[in-house]
Amino acid sequence: MTARLAALLAVAALLLAGCGDDDPAAVTTTTAAPSPATAGEPAFPVVVTAENGDVEIAARPQRIVSLSPSLTEYLFAMGAGDQVVAVDQYSDFPAGTPLTDLSGFRPNVEAVAGYEPDLVVVGSDRDGVVGALTALDIPTLLLPSADGLDDVYAEIGVLGEATGRVGAAAALAQEIRGGLAEIAATVPAREQPLRYFYELSDGLHSATSETFVGELLGLAGLTSIADGVDAAAGGFPQLSAEYVLDADPDVVFLAHTDGTGQDPAEVAARPGWEGLRAVKNGAVVVLDPDVSTRWGPRIVDLLRSVVDVTNAIAR
Repeated sequence: MTARLAALLAVAALLLAGCGDDDPAAVTTTTAAPSPATAGEPAFPVVVTAENGDVEIAARPQRIVSLSPSLTEYLFAMGAGDQVVAVDQYSDFPAGTPLTDLSGFRPNVEAVAGYEPDLVVVGSDRDGVVGALTALDIPTLLLPSADGLDDVYAEIGVLGEATGRVGAAAALAQEIRGGLAEIAATVPAREQPLRYFYELSDGLHSATSETFVGELLGLAGLTSIADGVDAAAGGFPQLSAEYVLDADPDVVFLAHTDGTGQDPAEVAARPGWEGLRAVKNGAVVVLDPDVSTRWGPRIVDLLRSVVDVTNAIAR
């Protein structure tokens, strides 16, 4: 278990325990001269643990800036949308988010501070933005993209504690966990798992079963053809066309993150690809580019779309 996961799980598990989950639990919270609390919620100030360590939040935030689409979706899904005053240029879901031209990739500290936030949530610490905001006495939580499903539940817990919405965060985490379990229960038993090629770019970059999306697809009874190809590449190796053809996957997922687009007809038109099992069986699946790259509440929708296709595949 990574240090990051251990710290985040300490927050999330207590929340999930309240909903009947039996994961180990503890939440890092300190209270001094508390401000009035919402009914059933801890009083502020609180101290929560994020990737950047312990962060004290003096009062329930009323002016949150989110610089991560996934974190934005969490905040709105747990009912904290009315506390959010600005989001980055890509945080376009759900409808009605307070979109700005703020960048989550290269945040401008002065521009962020201009919204007078009492809490900022970021997915990365590019150019030392966390330290710069902290130096301005702006509480900032660094919550990177989830490495696995446990990270999703943990980060929801951190945001719930930080925003004074512990109960709503617990309910959201349980809803996601239950939704995934319900969908996974519909997957038929197979002697061998279906094998997939997860295409991230025209250059045939892919994802292994050890990545977040790989764990999610594992719930659908799937395994990646990229497993074990290149240990040095980590979870995202680049495959050759010859390798994909030799592997002959049962299903191909198109989830391009480089701005390029593909469709099943274009895949079938590639030299030699018309003979792939996935092409012949109509199992080339175009995934929503946002849902398949944001590890937010809509991962349930992503798994459902995958299972709807793969349950029809005989193996």
